Amino acid sequence: MKKKIKTRRLAVLCYLIVSVLIACSVKNIILGGPVRHQELRDGNYIGEYRDGPVSAVVEVVIENQRISEVKILEHHEMRGKEAENDIPQLIVELQSTAVDAVSGATTSSTVIMNAAHLAIEKAYR
Repeated sequence: MKKKIKTRRLAVLCYLIVSVLIACSVKNIILGGPVRHQELRDGNYIGEYRDGPVSAVVEVVIENQRISEVKILEHHEMRGKEAENDIPQLIVELQSTAVDAVSGATTSSTVIMNAAHLAIEKAYR
């Protein structure tokens, strides 16, 4: 009887450990979302973000309290080149750093979004 209880406890413990490890390894977290325009200062702001081997440095231009441009200054990617055009354009169009990722370039998309978000955070008053 005691052996069954110990085995069950061990199984539950192993399950919990594996679950935590899987949860901690989830990448592609998007930091941003809609922009609070009334709080933005006009100017150029730099943001950078890294997710493993994928990284990006972007410059976000704020004009009239709106995102007018997102420039990619650096992008080190494995297979995410497609995200370089679409993500900055979507951020400007939607005025949000939480936009749809480019299929096949999810990590690069997320890295660019997060770098833009961190740049925009510097623009708040």
